[in-house]
Amino acid sequence: MITCRLVTTRQTKNNSLIVIAPHTVKVRELRAGQKEPRLLSLIERRGEFVLAVLATPDAVASRPVAQLSIPINGHFEIVREAEEALLINLSVASGVRIRIKGERAPELLLELQDDDRTQTFLAQVMSAQQQVESKLSKPKAMEPFTPIAPIPPQRANKTANYVGSGVNPPKSTNALPPNLNNSRSTNQTKTDLVQSLASDFGFEDHFNHALKVEEKKNHQNRIVAVREPPPVPPLPPRKASYAPSNPLPAAPVPKDRAVSLQANDHPKPDSFRSGYDGMDRPTSWSDSRTTNSMRQAMSSSQAGQREYLVKHLLGKKESGYVDIKNYRFFTGTWNVNGQAPDSSLAPWLCCDAEPPDIYALGCQELDLSTEAFFYMDSSKEQLWVEAMERTLHPKAKYKKVQIIRLVGMMLVVFVKKIHKNHIKEVAAEHVGTGIMGKMGNKGGVAVRFVFHNTSFCIVNSHLAAHVEDFERRNQDYKDICARMTFHLLDHPPLNIVKHDVVIWLGDLNYRLCLYDAADVKLHISQNELKKLQLVDQLNIQRKTKKAFTDFMEGEINFIPTYKYDPKTDRWDSSGKCRVPAWCDRILWRGNNVEQLQYRSHMELKTSDHKPVSALFSVGVKVVNEQRYKKVFEEIVRAMDRMENDFLPSVTLDRREFTFGNVKFRQLQRERFVITNDGQVPCHFAFIPKLNDSQYCKPWLRAEPSDGFLEPNETLEIYLDVYVSKDSVTLLNSGEDAIEDILVLHLDRGKDYFITIAGNYLPSCFGTSLETLCRMKKPIREIPITRLIDLGEDSYMEKEKSKVSFLMMEGSSTEDKPLKIPKEVWILVNHLFTKSCDQEDLFQTPGLQDELQSIIDCLDTSIPDSLSGCNHSVAEALLIFLEALPEPVLCYELYHRCLDCAHDSRLCKQLISQLPRAHRNVFRYLIAFLKELLKHSHNNNLTASLIATLFASLLIRPPPNVMGKHTPHERQKSIDFILGFLMAGDEE
Repeated sequence: MITCRLVTTRQTKNNSLIVIAPHTVKVRELRAGQKEPRLLSLIERRGEFVLAVLATPDAVASRPVAQLSIPINGHFEIVREAEEALLINLSVASGVRIRIKGERAPELLLELQDDDRTQTFLAQVMSAQQQVESKLSKPKAMEPFTPIAPIPPQRANKTANYVGSGVNPPKSTNALPPNLNNSRSTNQTKTDLVQSLASDFGFEDHFNHALKVEEKKNHQNRIVAVREPPPVPPLPPRKASYAPSNPLPAAPVPKDRAVSLQANDHPKPDSFRSGYDGMDRPTSWSDSRTTNSMRQAMSSSQAGQREYLVKHLLGKKESGYVDIKNYRFFTGTWNVNGQAPDSSLAPWLCCDAEPPDIYALGCQELDLSTEAFFYMDSSKEQLWVEAMERTLHPKAKYKKVQIIRLVGMMLVVFVKKIHKNHIKEVAAEHVGTGIMGKMGNKGGVAVRFVFHNTSFCIVNSHLAAHVEDFERRNQDYKDICARMTFHLLDHPPLNIVKHDVVIWLGDLNYRLCLYDAADVKLHISQNELKKLQLVDQLNIQRKTKKAFTDFMEGEINFIPTYKYDPKTDRWDSSGKCRVPAWCDRILWRGNNVEQLQYRSHMELKTSDHKPVSALFSVGVKVVNEQRYKKVFEEIVRAMDRMENDFLPSVTLDRREFTFGNVKFRQLQRERFVITNDGQVPCHFAFIPKLNDSQYCKPWLRAEPSDGFLEPNETLEIYLDVYVSKDSVTLLNSGEDAIEDILVLHLDRGKDYFITIAGNYLPSCFGTSLETLCRMKKPIREIPITRLIDLGEDSYMEKEKSKVSFLMMEGSSTEDKPLKIPKEVWILVNHLFTKSCDQEDLFQTPGLQDELQSIIDCLDTSIPDSLSGCNHSVAEALLIFLEALPEPVLCYELYHRCLDCAHDSRLCKQLISQLPRAHRNVFRYLIAFLKELLKHSHNNNLTASLIATLFASLLIRPPPNVMGKHTPHERQKSIDFILGFLMAGDEE
């Protein structure tokens, strides 16, 4: 252990500490799709350690005071981050990613160089953390007994760990460099089956690491954001659900009352497929900002609770201290068809006499190359940004607020320099809606910010193509709404609709319900645009409340913007002769919004689309400082009076919930009403039980998980149960059940206990290949006790010898396993017989309803055929492979797989050493994929695309080494699969 002073510092006249090299490293913070330079330093102050984060390396000389100081204490956690397992940043150089969590600080994802300096620095941090933990581990005085909820008899053994010391054990960390691995263990007892898993996977030494069993089995699944719950329309904003989304001016709180709110870190939930690169927080679906450290903070920091409540009440009385002032917003969208800018953009961006206050510009199909399709950098991004900057309105100076790009979708926001100090709380997020949510060829990017005291969210999306696929477009819209979540310090997670003004632009791809291009062109030539708009799919979907229900759109007085021959004003003359349509649209929702202009720009001919723009006059809330101070003081005085006389109190109309027949990937929802029946405003939050890190199990979520209520105010709280790949394996095996107890905590009040129960129906998804090979019947027809026996038997089956095509040769059908799971054969056989020539196979997502029908069918029967389109069956196969508790190429052979990727002979030897079920499934899949490549002229598949997609599913790093899954190793796994795809049939 390193015990020397870790950092040399020099104290200046103003008592700030300057960090002196060499105990400092340069890092890059991954945030909002960007990599921003930072400086990371370890500082010791009178025996206490602080991790300091400076905004830029130059700040060491110009501004030595750290912009963020993270104390290394019991709440500090540093975790080595796993690389994404699919299609992400393939061109990024090898490096080390770490995730840092701490008290009074946001969660940070940082990238460091993988060199000796980094290893030394991380060793110093770990040493400091160990010193702190050794101090914290000293015996403490006994804490008061905390009452707990009555425990149902059937749960007594599962909830026993809720009772005990109020002192939370230190959180475990993932593997840092091997020599720094923190091997703190827990006293949790594992079953024989799980012990077998640990031994078979080759990480028995790490078995007592403080990760849960579920995380051990599925942790590598969790690092890839997936198409999680079937997208649901966003709930309308509910009064008092959250703290105000628009930040309030700094309250004039006396220094002795000021408490930092930065402890309320918001780890990003994995719910509804959350994101695809380092900026995302791929944690459990049930993640909440209310952690155990929050539990302690809520019981010890009355000042912090008071400050939250003051903010909430200020938001309620906002009308008393703001004035409405109008500002001009220019929004534009253009599908550029993969082209670079070849002319000035002035006809698009400078078409008004007066300069706008804010620009929000979106592009789609910025880059159509295969590389961009897999999230790699695009050189065209900078070309288009520079072209925009050159042609912003000449009568004003602008500053770029934010830029975000996902493959071909890019959104840039500019603001007049005179307003830049009034722009705050900027955040950017993206959502891919490609197949399994992993490919970003379709989806949305968004930027949110606050201008003065009004919150804005700008969304740029590119929805599913093809005339007949309006339901996919609706699904994409709902998916973006459900999954687009912004995480800001001092705020609960914010979704799109929790903003004062939302502007949604992009290539929405809605077409006309007319299929005769000549007929449509005739209507256009006669200026009969109104007739065409009656059959416009977007208008129809809005009227029938299928999509964009709460959005408004201005009157369309311009001809369709799609499709033209590039570089011309001629309608599409290709063989497909596309029907003209208004694909490119701009919609909005919110108060005090007036659309001044809505137009296309025919002068620009670069693409097969024409650009569109809309000019808005938006009434923005501007704070009057004097009135604000008066309202603030009134609130504080009223709170002082009430807090002295009353304690908070609430009632719940339900406390017991039973969910019937819970299925894999099928969302179930219940709700209850909470009422403030006390005399004072109150804040509530779901908090973790003792020794738990989250407030609920991974298959459960409460929405909202915290909020404020004024006296006599009521609020509906929704309880969602959703079994994802992260939780399905333990539920299938009986190691977990749909049982939980939620603790609803009331600040300055008591705790309320809510019991959750349900009946889970096992699924073949998330069940091991060996177990499935021993099942002759659908999984729902097999008792759970038999499933557990099959699971135990399946591990013994790994080392047994050859089998015939579906059954063992010369054996009875009663006692010998199948060669491959019947579910794999059904899915692959469907695709082989019906989908080889399907256009964009494995590139277009399936429909959620069809996916659920396919999963149910495989769980309950052995069908002769599957219902649903080919894309849905293809995605079901990918979901099946991704949900496997152990990938087709077993964890124990992962490193050998990478080492032999360059040698086809060694690769084939490795496959021959796989367990029987894994070996047969691998060979079966490769044979099928090679057949698909013979039809590439129709299905648009390439060997590189298939290898990239399937390598991430068939070859996954084991949990105990996933921190070292670098882009170089990912490329090796792709090369491994590519070698088999390119080999001749005779091999």
